[in-house]
Amino acid sequence: GDGREMAETEASGYLAMKQAWPGQMRTLFGDHARFERTYFHLYNAENKLISDQYYVTGDGCRRDKDGYYWLTGRVDDVINVSGHRIGTAEVESALGGHAACAEAAVVGYPHEIKGEGIYCYVVLKDGFDPSPAIRAELKAQVRGVIGAFATPDAVHFAPGLPKTRS
Repeated sequence: GDGREMAETEASGYLAMKQAWPGQMRTLFGDHARFERTYFHLYNAENKLISDQYYVTGDGCRRDKDGYYWLTGRVDDVINVSGHRIGTAEVESALGGHAACAEAAVVGYPHEIKGEGIYCYVVLKDGFDPSPAIRAELKAQVRGVIGAFATPDAVHFAPGLPKTRS
């Protein structure tokens, strides 16, 4: 988040658009200044304005070696674990890479030592039953994909996850 364009082939950061497109929202009724602050101002961790030249989507993104873009999730949905800021979508994606995981949702919760802990809700695929072994495998999956700091504190098996219309 330093406000610069990523020229490297492989890169990750905020998804921001330089040019408008047909149908792009143009204002907020009765509060154009809020529209500009919300969608055209990019701030760093110290809340200092670093750019006002792009439409900021609020999503994280990475570009792979072939030039394809991958959305990584909302940048405002972040957990701070022992000083490491990690997006919940990253953890959900790592869990989704396990053969037993059909769906996952991740939330942070207050943790005395780490600041925030990682609590995972996992829906298993048909043919898999909740067990301590699968719980351990899911934790190891996240640890292997992201790193030790992201090892979930809790994995809760759920029959389903709530859905929104969006």
